[in-house]
Amino acid sequence: MAVNVENSAGRRRGVAVVTGGSAGVGRATVRRFAQHGYDVAILARGRAGLDGAAADVREHGRVALPLQVDVAEETQVHGAVARVEEQLGDIDVWVNAAFTGSLAFSWDTATDLFRRITEVTYYGQVYGTLAALSVMRPRDEGVIVNVGSAMAYRSIPLQSAYCGAKHAIKGFSESVRTELLATGSRVAVRMVQLPGLNTPQFNWNASAMPGHPQPVAPVFQPELPARAIVFLAEHPRRNMWVGLSTVYTILGERFAPALVDRYLARTGVSGQQTDERLPRWGANTSVARDEEHDRGAHGPFDSTAHARDPQLWLSMHRRTIVSAAGTLAAAAGTLAATGIACKKTTALP
Repeated sequence: MAVNVENSAGRRRGVAVVTGGSAGVGRATVRRFAQHGYDVAILARGRAGLDGAAADVREHGRVALPLQVDVAEETQVHGAVARVEEQLGDIDVWVNAAFTGSLAFSWDTATDLFRRITEVTYYGQVYGTLAALSVMRPRDEGVIVNVGSAMAYRSIPLQSAYCGAKHAIKGFSESVRTELLATGSRVAVRMVQLPGLNTPQFNWNASAMPGHPQPVAPVFQPELPARAIVFLAEHPRRNMWVGLSTVYTILGERFAPALVDRYLARTGVSGQQTDERLPRWGANTSVARDEEHDRGAHGPFDSTAHARDPQLWLSMHRRTIVSAAGTLAAAAGTLAATGIACKKTTALP
């Protein structure tokens, strides 16, 4: 039986599902949805992180449903859909945020690791999208937000498996979007493209490099993409870019790809490592996650991570900005016309 409650957070706005919701961007997104009045189902593998995310939801007076799910297992994802609909109600928003990665040259990356990264990062979004569509399409409503990256447009060294998966997610999402349009469906597939972020992945992702993994600068806090994701859930926008670095990365690839190749060849390897002594959780040579501890949303780079993003603010307020610009232009035109008329009147004998 579906749960439908009202409490101190006010009337429920809907049901959101977040894969990879126990840590990083997914964790920040879970909190953001709860702040906005959603009941939230959290899909992840680690029990401690799931419990922590569920507590975050309840702190905001909403209902939480933590589910231990490996998104690389299609049957588990579809099973989660059934449980969410039974216990929380109709799914309004599905966010595919789960991923895993590694830091190594492609020739030093085992094929099993390539396969696992692809299964989690790419197929996890495929399974999540198709599972959500199985209940959204019959109702002809719902929003799916697939979490991409600037690396869906411009690959970088040491992350060939992850970049390949992100490119695939972009292609898959665009195809599904056109299929929904072709069949007249009102279900929406939207994407958000992210920059380097301060998340716990850099403490547990596999690495074959001498330095500790770090995000590509400039680094942003995970609450920024969380804001974008919830905004996409509630506004008709097909794609959003978070971070000015995402903008110039994507545009650089469009207009000067060979130049970007050379730049990344010079800076991309050293720029993803730090000599700072930071903790490593889980296994250094696999994609095993630290599932026994709740690591939260933030990684170890709080001192350098940006909590604000003018690019995101402009994107979220672009209609207001365009409207204001139009009003100012019209006012300027009126003033100019008035000035010309006054000059003509003054010139009369």
